[in-house]
Amino acid sequence: MPAGPSAAVVDEAQLLALNEKYLPLGFEERIRTLYQDFAPEKVLVTSSFAATSAYFLHIISRMRPQQVIHFIDTGYHFPETLEYRRYLVELFKLTVEDVRAEDWQHQFTVDDKTHERDPDYCCAVNKIQPLEAVKLNFHVWVSSLMRWQTDHRAGLPVFELRRGILKFNPMIDVTREERDLYIREHQLPFHPMVARGYSSIGCTHCTVAGDGRTGRWVGKPKTECGLHL
Repeated sequence: MPAGPSAAVVDEAQLLALNEKYLPLGFEERIRTLYQDFAPEKVLVTSSFAATSAYFLHIISRMRPQQVIHFIDTGYHFPETLEYRRYLVELFKLTVEDVRAEDWQHQFTVDDKTHERDPDYCCAVNKIQPLEAVKLNFHVWVSSLMRWQTDHRAGLPVFELRRGILKFNPMIDVTREERDLYIREHQLPFHPMVARGYSSIGCTHCTVAGDGRTGRWVGKPKTECGLHL
């Protein structure tokens, strides 16, 4: 079984080689190749079960049905997101593990209304810090970021070193049209809030309807939760 490099041993030359190898491949072929090049048990897959997660999860579940999906449970998800998660878990026969802050840490952000005072810190407590502990057990982290979503994501490569782990962005050059076409052709379900004008769906207090990510952290300079920075 392939061992695959961890972030601790990947140098710039190896990172360049990985990007050169994977860039010409399509999304599905990148996923297939990843499981050949890296030990599958060292592959971390996260999903927010947001707007169009069905596309990403459909392909992952077909390539490796036993892949565990890590879901960051911030404690602030819309009920529709949790229902969408339940539906996709049943549809794709997924195994999902929740990643969440300790109860007292989350409760502090509730009582403090941290999302109003310091949204970056709220994200740090409820998203970033819990995932940091999980990442220690893996060599490569698979995300579903796409370049058209934000200015920051527009500059991301297929592979990058990010916050102590080798980050894999197999969907980075997938267009919005390609994603939506795949969802329609395979008759996959959109998140129920998409029909109500929500293109990007996060926590209840930081999300309103809007195209792209215009509905996230409205009125604030923040455009990312911090997981991918």
